[in-house]
Amino acid sequence: MSRQMARPLESRERPPAASGAPRLLVLVVLGTALLVLIRIGLNVGAEHPANPPPVTPSPGYFPLTSTPFPTPSPRPTPLPGTPAVLPIGIVAGHWGNDTGAICDGWLREVDVNLAVAWRVVKGLEAAGYPTDLLEEFDPRLEGYRARALVSIHADACLYPEASGFKVARVEESAIPSVEDRLVACLISRYGARTGLPFHEGSVTPDMTQYHTFYEVDPATPGAIIEIGFLLADRDILLNQQDLIAQGIVDGILCFLRGETP
Repeated sequence: MSRQMARPLESRERPPAASGAPRLLVLVVLGTALLVLIRIGLNVGAEHPANPPPVTPSPGYFPLTSTPFPTPSPRPTPLPGTPAVLPIGIVAGHWGNDTGAICDGWLREVDVNLAVAWRVVKGLEAAGYPTDLLEEFDPRLEGYRARALVSIHADACLYPEASGFKVARVEESAIPSVEDRLVACLISRYGARTGLPFHEGSVTPDMTQYHTFYEVDPATPGAIIEIGFLLADRDILLNQQDLIAQGIVDGILCFLRGETP
């Protein structure tokens, strides 16, 4: 009998019965830890999202990048020999020039301005007043004569706590008392209609020295309105544009009809 054949059975080498147990335990521990980390990450992300979901615009919101924007109905030409009826001019801020402020990478000020401006034009036309929808640097603005001119803008989203609207006229007005009444009517009626506060402290030289004021006829009463802030007032600016527009229409009609602001 050989030496190997004589080797006792219990002394032969064989893998330990429990050799896989430590490896399995390690895998279980690592898997559990991974699940815990994933859950923590999801909770933190839900509480502090890097990019908060935007307010969903209403069906009435017209982003220029996706939907062709409707144009107002053309103004009829006066018959020969009849005096020309002066229109109302509504400037959609930044339209035809640039985007204006951009918030969260998708919300463009120009889209909000134009959506509201178009509604204002339709509201004034429905009230019987011929109205022009104008671009930011519209060639028609040179020497433009109108019953009133209002340029519509929205404020940036740089200050989370800022809420409200602003109205101003040109600093060096040729008709200060007339334009003061236009401004007062807009402040009174827009605030009453929308419930937004008047943010007087943030009226800037960009408003009081707005370029359009120097292009139109000096006898054209003009005002610029910042309809709200694109962050704190985003919900009303996107989802209640008819209300926003009606507030501006109310202010212009107050001025045209000689009402008390």
